[in-house]
Amino acid sequence: MKFMYICLEGIDGSGKSTQIELLEKWLKEMGHTVEKVVEPTSSPVGILIREMLQEPQATDSHFQKVLALLFAADRMLLMDKIQQEESQNKIIISDRCFYSSMVYQSPSSWINEINKYIRKPDLVLLLDIDVDTAVSRCQGQDQFEKKSFLKEVRSKYLEIAKKHDFFVINANTGINMVHKNIKKVVAPHLGICDTGIL
Repeated sequence: MKFMYICLEGIDGSGKSTQIELLEKWLKEMGHTVEKVVEPTSSPVGILIREMLQEPQATDSHFQKVLALLFAADRMLLMDKIQQEESQNKIIISDRCFYSSMVYQSPSSWINEINKYIRKPDLVLLLDIDVDTAVSRCQGQDQFEKKSFLKEVRSKYLEIAKKHDFFVINANTGINMVHKNIKKVVAPHLGICDTGIL
């Protein structure tokens, strides 16, 4: 078994949580030991982030910078856990990572600087979805679920996907088709034969 740090990215409502559950189940069936992580984490910093994301000013530029600093701190706390899992050859599946800050906060040069000690994933899958569909799935609690804001974020995601060689998955299709396409991407990286993946 080999260690791998896999991250699923995408705008709110893209189906990350569902696909992470399905990916975890499949990898375990393939004999791998899997650990799920999510950003923000359940640490005190992560809890503060979740509270702040519901503030009316959450999309304001100054507020985003505060969130960026908190996310960077939360990731540093997560690094110890990832190192531990690596020593045990587990597969980490993360719901968001450093790249979320690259699209949700700015400027990018500063985001890179405050995250320079953060480990980057070995494999990033971007679940790309139409904004209208995503909004219809959202519960509307976070300010980050505003339609105009999500359009901007989706555009940024597609830009960095090209720059950093993400695997872009069409998340507008059904759950099973999205899962199948994710498996086809992940399988070769773990030495799993992708012939006949359903």
